[in-house]
Amino acid sequence: MKYRKFGRTNWEVSEIGYGMWGMAGWTGSDDEESMRSMQRAVELGCTFFDTAWGYGEGKSEGLLGNLVRVNPDKKLYTATKLPPKNFKWPSIREYTVEDCYPPDHIESYVEISLKNAGLDSFDLMQFHTWEDAWLEDDRMMNKMIELKAQGLFHAIGISINRWEPWNGVEAVKSGLIDSVQVIYNIFDQNPKDVLLPACLAHQVGVIARVPFDEGSLTGLLTKETTWPEGDWRSTYFVPENLNSTVEHADALKPSAHNGMTMPEMALRFILGEPTISTIIPGMRKLHHVESNIATSDAGPLDSTLMAELEKHRWDREPTEWSQ
Repeated sequence: MKYRKFGRTNWEVSEIGYGMWGMAGWTGSDDEESMRSMQRAVELGCTFFDTAWGYGEGKSEGLLGNLVRVNPDKKLYTATKLPPKNFKWPSIREYTVEDCYPPDHIESYVEISLKNAGLDSFDLMQFHTWEDAWLEDDRMMNKMIELKAQGLFHAIGISINRWEPWNGVEAVKSGLIDSVQVIYNIFDQNPKDVLLPACLAHQVGVIARVPFDEGSLTGLLTKETTWPEGDWRSTYFVPENLNSTVEHADALKPSAHNGMTMPEMALRFILGEPTISTIIPGMRKLHHVESNIATSDAGPLDSTLMAELEKHRWDREPTEWSQ
């Protein structure tokens, strides 16, 4: 495992981190299997774990707390996210600070998340939704700064809405945040336009989420793939999205050659972007942990393949099903 600096924090975090949404929000999750997988990740050098209250209303936070307690001799970086007060994901332009993150709500959910995890503090506390316009209401950030000063968390971050990397640049420039979490993968390369240069200039850490495009970049989805009722993916991969996504993924398959798998290619593509601090694939099974973490040892792709994959950039706009 290789490590990268996390913005201005001076943390050295594993470049392959661990996304914990699937352990609470997707069907087929098993807590014992999840704990075995996370523990294996720790053994292989993973040090960054990202969760949220919204992942099972604190269930995932509880799993992370357990992991920290059974590894007292290791420094594991813990990141969670505050839910918006209106419990609506993603945010839209009309939502205000009062709708989503009034000071009393922030304080309440910081305490709730700490209780869920059984921790005295988190390393990173993030807003689970974001609008740059919220910077105009300084109550929100003032409360975060106050709680940070109390030692309840050590860094402040934002999680940017799907396909809106521009809607976070002002937060980066403000100097008030330490990290951004953004979708970045072979399809979603548009953070390179404005967001990543701003993060580099202002020493803001970057967490790359959705490295497999919700599963399409594993190469396993077909136009006939279905999910159980209640699984989030069943509402995201509506026919309009599924059909187009599968076509784009199928066009990529010839690029994965010489024994390389699609997931390996997807992760190593992201590792080729030096501004990324850590990537957080969801890993619910041991073989996913081992294969994903092995990509750090393999390193970025060669320049020829990187250039070829850059041509698969797919700029998309948020819509009613994109969530």
